[in-house]
Amino acid sequence: MKKLFEKTGIEINEKQLFCFEKYYELLTEYNNKFNITAITEKKEVYIKNFIDSIIFSNLITGKTHIDIGSGGGFPAIPLKIIKPELKLTLLEATGKKCEFLNALIESLNLTDVKVVNGRAEEYANQRLFRENFDICTARAVARLNILTEYCLPFVKVGGIFIAYKAQAEQEIQEAENAIKTLGGKIKQIKTVDLMGNTRTAVVIEKVSKTEEKYPRTNAQIRKNPL
Repeated sequence: MKKLFEKTGIEINEKQLFCFEKYYELLTEYNNKFNITAITEKKEVYIKNFIDSIIFSNLITGKTHIDIGSGGGFPAIPLKIIKPELKLTLLEATGKKCEFLNALIESLNLTDVKVVNGRAEEYANQRLFRENFDICTARAVARLNILTEYCLPFVKVGGIFIAYKAQAEQEIQEAENAIKTLGGKIKQIKTVDLMGNTRTAVVIEKVSKTEEKYPRTNAQIRKNPL
């Protein structure tokens, strides 16, 4: 599988490759019980989950990192494997997925990783979480205008929120008001071809504090996106 990483220009050492092998084994084991991912074939998991998670790793700056809707750990755990200096918080609403994430962290002997079982719109209003992170990431959670309200309140001024997307032009346009309202601005949009699949990272910089009334409740966010 090392050749798959090399094809995309990603350098990976033997220790990291061993971690990804263990990751795949545990993901397969737990997926039979919890339905964590629809992608199960080994090569597809490596391309569409592991490599997809780290293909934008050069955009990750800072150390305190929160991942929203972590699910199977993507993109945060693959990023932690290649960037062990990250201090990582995984926020996931589904208890069974949290159980998998905790088992994964133990299996891979990862340090400075915490799993939190809860919803973004609730934890974003807590003192220990609100505007307390250098980096926030989210992958395949919601459309960008909705996702921004979930994620940007966690980011400190000067930090960044990175949304992992496929084709994103329309979503970026419809999210302009949300990004501005919540104290952000688009810093960079990077698009790459990942073995025939278009992948886009939308990098939003936090330029001012988010008003305390945001995020709203889940129902309000979904019904009336900013």
